[in-house]
Amino acid sequence: MTEFRPYRPCVGVMLLNQEGLVFVGNRIDTPGDHWQMPQGGIDPGEDPRAAAFRELYEETGVDNAIIIREASRPICYDLPPELSTTVWGGQYRGQEQRWFAMQFLGDDSDIKLDLHEREFSAWRWMAMNELVDNIVPFKRATYEEVLAEFSALMGES
Repeated sequence: MTEFRPYRPCVGVMLLNQEGLVFVGNRIDTPGDHWQMPQGGIDPGEDPRAAAFRELYEETGVDNAIIIREASRPICYDLPPELSTTVWGGQYRGQEQRWFAMQFLGDDSDIKLDLHEREFSAWRWMAMNELVDNIVPFKRATYEEVLAEFSALMGES
């Protein structure tokens, strides 16, 4: 069957600390131990870079980071069928994400998960090579692509 629903325009942020570790949060709405990097929708008319900073702030409280790399192309993923009809009112088949690598310029004390509607129950710094194994399964291929896009950053931070 051909899928006609569009992808939701979205951004994702790979936030790196000074040791080159990646910020991940454990989603409140996903049972179990599933971590992800900050991400969220692009508002109509919003610049993707502005959306990346907004989403980062809303989900983590971080407002002291700089963009160090942007992925060369959007990365898409489809939601599993059981989620596809309920998430975002069934309007989208999945997400088309614009990914940004950012350098965190602050301290761990700057991270505040409860400044807005809380999305993460916990957070931690994770090595890049651990990301794929710790993400919700339907996003693993996406994370492999993100890591390929930003592989040059391994060891740079």
